[in-house]
Amino acid sequence: MLAFQKRIPALNLQETLIALAIIGILLLLALPNLMPLISKAKSIEAQTQLKAIYNAQTSYSYMYSRYSPELAELDFEPPRTVKENGTANYRYEILSADNVSFKARAEAVTDFDGDGILNVWEIDENGNPRQIVKD
Repeated sequence: MLAFQKRIPALNLQETLIALAIIGILLLLALPNLMPLISKAKSIEAQTQLKAIYNAQTSYSYMYSRYSPELAELDFEPPRTVKENGTANYRYEILSADNVSFKARAEAVTDFDGDGILNVWEIDENGNPRQIVKD
């Protein structure tokens, strides 16, 4: 004899697909409005790392009375980029360095909003990160 089976209410496949389609449409509508926020959040990485380079350069200049042209001399190891299976969205380099000034750059390795323009930030001996190219 079969035991009494209680039916549990559930969604069928059609109802589930319709719900997913509605969620997808809402995401497509919201995504363009969120892109500037995503770019801004990712640019915080560049500003933070450039500040670390600035602090390292300042310490180096106190010790050697000049700024270093090499990141390795500053004991600054750039994080691995997403293209190198890391987490960083920027690559870092020192553009110029002499006895009285330096300039370091953070250049995005990915295009955050898909417009073909890569975000670029720079910092100098004054310690204020500036956005050179806005993505």
